[in-house]
Amino acid sequence: MTFVLVGLAALGASALTLFSGFGLGTLLLPVFALFFPIRVAVAATAVVHVLNNLFKLALLRRHVEWRVVVAFGIPAALAAFPGAWLLGVLPARPWLTWHWGARSFEVTPVGVVMGFLILGFAALELVPSARRWRAPEAALPWGGALSGFFGGLSGNQGALRAAFLGPLGLPPTRFAATQAMIACLVDGARLAVYGAGFLGTHALATSTGGSWPLVATATAAAFVGAWLGTRFLPRVTLGFVRGLTAALLVVVGLGLATGLV
Repeated sequence: MTFVLVGLAALGASALTLFSGFGLGTLLLPVFALFFPIRVAVAATAVVHVLNNLFKLALLRRHVEWRVVVAFGIPAALAAFPGAWLLGVLPARPWLTWHWGARSFEVTPVGVVMGFLILGFAALELVPSARRWRAPEAALPWGGALSGFFGGLSGNQGALRAAFLGPLGLPPTRFAATQAMIACLVDGARLAVYGAGFLGTHALATSTGGSWPLVATATAAAFVGAWLGTRFLPRVTLGFVRGLTAALLVVVGLGLATGLV
């Protein structure tokens, strides 16, 4: 049952993020956190996230809007370095512990920061005034820097990226290809900063815990979700899917900020 739940979550999250530009890791990390210690969950999510973005790019590489990658993606990759560094220095010890029945939950600085970031990104889609906001194309470098910084800090780069790229009016397939390329750049930058932890300690914990088959299942399911997305992308209303994803992010953000996830 665990493999089925994780596989379905990865498939659905991959399809939604291909449509909307939100990050796969944002939706998949809480699923992994239900089954693994948080360090293993982060490592597993990172593996799926990187491979899935590369797979999307392989499917859609001919549709990349390179002028947007240069204007937005390069500043995003550069800003991911300090964001990833900040993630490494945030304290992991709990601020407080609260109880619900027989279960106890810990509120940590990392969880609070990630939770409120996700809630803020979701607000970009759920608050009418924010949804109507349109960034001029001249602001793309600043938007890239903001997106990359928060991508390095929490892995949640997609919502802010979508807010800046959405107003460009790119066709859905070109939008999906461009955001996948930018996500790969940011992933490379942030993994270069905390790669020793992801590829060393966390990877070892995942291996010794026998979790790699579950990670492989999630990766394969995410590939299927991305492939299905490319088949149905032209038929879907982008605003509807982005709104649905934003509502899911509210649940995820509240869970992280309160220690439930």
